[in-house]
Amino acid sequence: MYRNILVAIDLDDPSDLRTTLKTAAELNGFSGGTLHVMTVLPSFGMSMVGQFFPKGYEKEMGAKLMERLRTEIRPHLPDGMKVQHIVGEGNVYETVLRMSEKVHADLIVIGAHRPELKDYLLGPNAARVVRHAEVSVLVVRE
Repeated sequence: MYRNILVAIDLDDPSDLRTTLKTAAELNGFSGGTLHVMTVLPSFGMSMVGQFFPKGYEKEMGAKLMERLRTEIRPHLPDGMKVQHIVGEGNVYETVLRMSEKVHADLIVIGAHRPELKDYLLGPNAARVVRHAEVSVLVVRE
């Protein structure tokens, strides 16, 4: 079974807490492994954009997002589950793939998103993760 599950969630999408995180936690409960819960802070990398933010802004936003991640996922996970909280920075799908390698994930769980758009089978980030991941990917639909 899976021992290192990486679940990528968007804290602004309630279905990720309700469905994606719940699914990953259930899978992790069977194996007793570690659940790596991550969210991604968009990069402010372009110097043209970055100059409009005060010095240290990215670090401050990362700390606030980490606190929000810890607070919002707590009610959705059983007591005693081994959880690592991760805030990545940059492009969502690239950050998920990079973190998957870093934590030695053997499964990535990600929400499909955009179910209201008939033209999409998957959201663009989920589709890219599926195409480029070196491990199994479970795409969760609400």
